[in-house]
Amino acid sequence: MRIAGYHSHLNGLEYLLVHHPDLWKEVEEVTQAIDADACRTKVSQETRTAGRVFYSPKDINHAYRYELGRRGWSESRVKYWVTDDVRLIRQTLTAPPDRQRREIEAAGHTAIKSYNQTDFVKERVAIEVQLGKYAFVAYDLFVKHLAFYVGNQIDVGIEILPMKSLQAEMSSGVAYYEGELYNVVRNGRGVPAVPLVLVGIEP
Repeated sequence: MRIAGYHSHLNGLEYLLVHHPDLWKEVEEVTQAIDADACRTKVSQETRTAGRVFYSPKDINHAYRYELGRRGWSESRVKYWVTDDVRLIRQTLTAPPDRQRREIEAAGHTAIKSYNQTDFVKERVAIEVQLGKYAFVAYDLFVKHLAFYVGNQIDVGIEILPMKSLQAEMSSGVAYYEGELYNVVRNGRGVPAVPLVLVGIEP
């Protein structure tokens, strides 16, 4: 695979190149290490493309997991507590989880345990390899990366997506770089309010 396109949102790439050039180099090396042909294993069951062999999102994800894992990238989870009261959410948002729960319950409300998870984190940089449906990209950008950034767990997020040329050789419904780039630009310079690097990959 290769990186065919990238977009720096709120100077995400510039931050990496200044503070973590080694991590950006790892993203490039990991992508180049993935054998695209070995990931072309999914036999289509869809009526219009039945029998065609497509690139498998699962296989590409596994390849990224292996290559990133051996370089020290690992999953991260941030736990927190939610409730039905806006005032309490604002009051407890930045508090440690145990205090969130205590304050919510002390106010007479039910504290509901929740968490955010991101696939790969290293030195306060997060990576999501998103080869799923369109909605998952929006969740990554506007919930996952943003939550980790606001929670002071990361300084920048990287979202890896297939270019349209790769997406066309995958099953239907998969998001692609050019479309998500349009969505980010359309939302304006400051939205989402987290430094990001959108990365488009292709064989």
